[in-house]
Amino acid sequence: MCTRFVHNGHDMITGFNFEIDLALYTHKVIAEPDLFAIGILRPDGRWHTYHGVNRSGNAGTLLYVHENPAGAYRDDPACVTIADLTERFLQGQLSLDDVLRLAQSRPVVYAPDATMQALLSDASGRALILEPGIGFRLEQAPFSLITNYSVLAPESTRPYLVPGDVRYEQAQSLLSSCTADFSAVDALSILQSVCQEGLWGTRVSFVYSRDQNTVFWTENNQFDQIRCHRFS
Repeated sequence: MCTRFVHNGHDMITGFNFEIDLALYTHKVIAEPDLFAIGILRPDGRWHTYHGVNRSGNAGTLLYVHENPAGAYRDDPACVTIADLTERFLQGQLSLDDVLRLAQSRPVVYAPDATMQALLSDASGRALILEPGIGFRLEQAPFSLITNYSVLAPESTRPYLVPGDVRYEQAQSLLSSCTADFSAVDALSILQSVCQEGLWGTRVSFVYSRDQNTVFWTENNQFDQIRCHRFS
């Protein structure tokens, strides 16, 4: 479970709620001069950065989604995994245009052990939605939004809708009513309104403001305790 959005007003603001089962994954917040990220400890013993933002304003997030067989992982050098694309984008090894060219020329597949879709964005407010086996869409809209269901082919994940899960509808309604003065404070308020409790609770929430070049973040729904990470 996760929620991610990009809002284009006077400032470019992006927000993300990171939600996992702590029995399945080990995570930590990584705050470095060039990168703010949520690290995930993988079986290879490394902390991988699949969710975060770098000092250039490139923000990437992976969200779990029910499998589309056409996007199944293939051990084929002609393919590129959604996890690898996202991590390389956050590490500054790929630009948004680089990722777009790869998506246009090579099959994008799931990771070997997880089915995920991505929303990548840059400081100009362009948003690239990537759904393995379905396709991709580059947009620069008033806002872009994604949760754990397909945006490009909603009917493909409609059978898996969790009763009572209205995060997308709630966030969409709130973002639709926002003005061009939308701020980091407004973004944090939206994340708080759709945060989760329980087994798949919200573990980290972060908002990035391009104009302030700052990440505002908190852990475990403590929205009265916001911390800042400023890129120099």
